[in-house]
Parts: sequence; C-alpha cells; structure tokens
Amino acid sequence: MKIAVTGSIATDHLMHFPGRFAEQLIADQLHKISLSFLVDDLVVRRGGIAANIAFGMAQLGLHPVLLGAVGADFADYRSWLERHGVDCESVHVSEVAHTARFVCTTDNDLCQIASFYAGAMSEARNIELAPVADRVGGLDLVLVSPNDPDAMMRHSQECRERGYPFVADVSQQMARMDGSDLTKLIDGAAYLLTNDYEKSLLENKTGLSSEQMLDMVGIRVTTLGKDGAEITGRDIERIHVPVVPDVRTEDPTGVGDGFRAGFFSARSWGLGLERSAQVGSLVAALVLETVGPQEYEIKPDAFLKRLAVAYGDEAAEEVRPHLP
Repeated sequence: MKIAVTGSIATDHLMHFPGRFAEQLIADQLHKISLSFLVDDLVVRRGGIAANIAFGMAQLGLHPVLLGAVGADFADYRSWLERHGVDCESVHVSEVAHTARFVCTTDNDLCQIASFYAGAMSEARNIELAPVADRVGGLDLVLVSPNDPDAMMRHSQECRERGYPFVADVSQQMARMDGSDLTKLIDGAAYLLTNDYEKSLLENKTGLSSEQMLDMVGIRVTTLGKDGAEITGRDIERIHVPVVPDVRTEDPTGVGDGFRAGFFSARSWGLGLERSAQVGSLVAALVLETVGPQEYEIKPDAFLKRLAVAYGDEAAEEVRPHLP
C-alpha cells in the first residue's frame, strides 16, 4: 500500500514543570493571566505530526511518503528520516523560512502548555498531490494531518477530485478552523480521527451530530486517553480497544501520532479495525515511554511479546508476518 502522510514537520523543544499547572491558575483571573514556569528540564527533539507518523510507519516496515514544507535547516532531519525508511523526496524546502518549531511544557499531571511557530509550514499549501502519485505509482491512502489550514483544505479537495482515499485528522488545527471549513475538510474522508475532546469540539463547531458526521465519513476513530480507543462506522458495531497495561509514563508528546502510525500500518497489512487499533495502542505506549516522539525503536520479538500480553496470543500471531 502506498501511503502519503501530509502535515507538519517540526523541531520539538520539550520542557518539564515540576508541579501542577492547575495550582497556578485562578479561575476568575484567567482574563489577565501572566505566568512564567521555571522548568527543570529541556530536550530538543525531531517532531511534527506528519514526520512522527511517517517515522512510526517506517519502524513497522512501511516506506511512507512524507509531504510537508521545511526550511533549509532540514538537512540533518532529512538524513535521519531517510535512514529510517521515510521517503522525503517530495518534501518542499522553503527559500526564506525556517522549519516549524513546537515549544511545549508538561507538568506532573501530564497537562501541557504549548506554542507552535509555523515558519515554512505555511508554504505547504503549494504542494500538489498528483505529481507525488505519478512519482510513486499512485496513492492508496493520504493522511491529511495538522498542517497549514489552507494546505489541509487543498489536500482533502484534491483527494476527492482524484479519488485518493484520505484520512481527515484535524486535531491541533481545530481551534484555527471554522465550522464551514471543518465540514468541507472531513466530507468524504475514509477515516476521521480525533481524541474525545476534539470529537465534541468538532461537533460543536460544525453543528453536526455524531450520526450526521458518520454519513459524511467512512470510519470514525476516537482516542480516549487512558480509556483506550473507540471505532464507529455506518455499517459496523462499536469497537472498543483498551490501552496497553503497565506503561511507564515519560512524555505524552506524539502519543497520538504513534497510534496513527500503528493503526494505518496494520490497515495497510490488511488487518481488521480492532487489531489495527491494538497495534496503534502499542506503538502509542512505546512513544509514551520515551522522551520525544521519534526516540523509540520497534524490536519485533519484544513488540510481539508485549502485544500478546496486552491483547492475546492470537493478536501477536496475526501481526508477526508483517513486521520487518
């Protein structure tokens, strides 16, 4: 299966606040909030949602095509991704802007306060999918993940026009887009992915009910944090997949990207929805256990053993033939 992953490519600056944000916030004073958090740790990691997803897919043996816009400072990052099996041939390089930056502080409750500088990402709207499809011999699936909003709209529209099945994954750009644009973006998607809060926000901003939204998309996947993931669709029974047990929590950055990488890798192998969500949940656990969204390594034997513990021997045996 030929998969293109569109979205942000960024450098993550990750910090830890040794306390609770909630204890520093005064409910009736939020309109004039002015706070500085003294952090005790800083790490700089490779990130960006599309790059994180593509890295995870490559860890599972796929050769995904990464599509996004970067600056001239992308050279080292490109080498890293290509060494790990990601096709970066179609990444757009800006002549004027730096690669995007994500600056995030996480507290002891794993709550996060973050800022995102778009930089070169704003030029992603200039990327056309058709030349990429011609280069790689067609596209079986396009992930439209958080990116420059105009780029997301362009990519989803081109998918509809050219018949490329696509995934609508608005998540972090939900706050930037109005209800009309969100409705246009998700219309006709093969998959719609959100977390539980984003699900409610999407319905609120578009004015669409859950049932109306399912009339517009094929399958809806909702991640529920510690409560696992839920899958619904017009012609399927509700599926619930619990999280992997006994996870050692280090850093939540990129956990959702890991789930998407595992889920769509398993779908490309021809596995069912429940099994695919189980693979996604295990990759998400590996991300959660490391600091940085691309610092984990999938070792087949260890991966299968842990999958068997979490979801049974049958799950491991079904996944075994597909791992590199």
